[in-house]
Amino acid sequence: MTRFTLAFILALGGFVVGTALGARHASAQELPLGVVAEKPADGRFVKIDEGYMVPYQTTIPGTEISFDMVPIPGGEFVMGSPEDEDERRDDEGPQFKVRVEPFWMGQFEVTWQEYKRYMDLHDIFKEFQSQGIRMVTEQRKIDAITAPSSLYDPSFTFDAGDDPRQPAATMTQYAAKQYTKWLSIITGQFYRLPSEAEWEYACRAGTKTAYSFGDDPEQLEEYAWYDDNSDYERHEVGQKKPNPWGLYDMHGNVSEWVLDAYDENGYPHGETDNVLAADEALQWPTAAYPLVVRGGSWELYAEDCRSAARLATDDEEWKVEDPNIPKSPWWFTTEPSTGVGFRIMRPLNEPASRDGKEKFWRTNVKQIEKDVRFRIDSEGKGAEGIVDPQLPAAIEKLKQGKR
Repeated sequence: MTRFTLAFILALGGFVVGTALGARHASAQELPLGVVAEKPADGRFVKIDEGYMVPYQTTIPGTEISFDMVPIPGGEFVMGSPEDEDERRDDEGPQFKVRVEPFWMGQFEVTWQEYKRYMDLHDIFKEFQSQGIRMVTEQRKIDAITAPSSLYDPSFTFDAGDDPRQPAATMTQYAAKQYTKWLSIITGQFYRLPSEAEWEYACRAGTKTAYSFGDDPEQLEEYAWYDDNSDYERHEVGQKKPNPWGLYDMHGNVSEWVLDAYDENGYPHGETDNVLAADEALQWPTAAYPLVVRGGSWELYAEDCRSAARLATDDEEWKVEDPNIPKSPWWFTTEPSTGVGFRIMRPLNEPASRDGKEKFWRTNVKQIEKDVRFRIDSEGKGAEGIVDPQLPAAIEKLKQGKR
């Protein structure tokens, strides 16, 4: 639990407003969620023009499930690893400088108790369709998301654990993006996956060493669940030490999705003295894979948990146990994808337009879009539905009608 929590959350006209403890004189309507006017007496905070970014906790509407966000200061850093770092790989360079704007990041990886609320939408959307309500029309298509098909064989996903406080895993990047769109619309706050540069910046937390705590892998057990100590299962989030900026499990437990495509030749920017903005460094995918996941996991080695370490996705290998044609656009089934999850971020300055937000939520890959449509329209697997601030009430009404 963070030092600062929401005093209240009020859904109003599609927006969620609230204050963090300590905001005595600024009303929730004047400042964004997670920003206070006065300097906090203690705890983490980030000074900005509007006041101070602080940690906050918010609840997923229609549930009693909450999640915590931690402020990350803006700044510059050197991305990638130096050539003399132990266990360094060629795809971690060449190093280059990146400028990152302030944002909030999930204090923990997204857990099963959070992710299963998104999974529940499959049956809910199907029921809406059977009743002919909340249909996806051409006018409302921009507010639609797809919900994942039921797991083909849950043992592949849950063999490493499904405790509510364990990090959710085995979802594709497409599914993680759909989750962030759903969460954004029902809360009224803009959430998305971090870019690779934003993720590494947050993981390093101002450090230049192999890990956020130093260079000695012998200390990793204090900060991470990985191959040597995981007992071959995922663990509840927040059980190890956090990094200097208060983020837990940035090393190990599950690897985490970022937005970027993977290039086996390393970073395409080359060695340059120019400082790139984080969005300039972002490599938007044009194919389903390879993409990038970061942070190591419970089934990977210590060197895979370094701040600069990268893991490339391989959809064919990661879906071996999925017998469907096409393979699921929402799920992976095979190691090492059983150790892949994600964490969310929220930029201080969000895109001004809806299309700017959609860029972070949609797949950007036509083949995935075709697979999604085939699965839903031809096979009846997966479901599509409208997300808006009225969705929680519609779900509750649906449940009441079944009682």
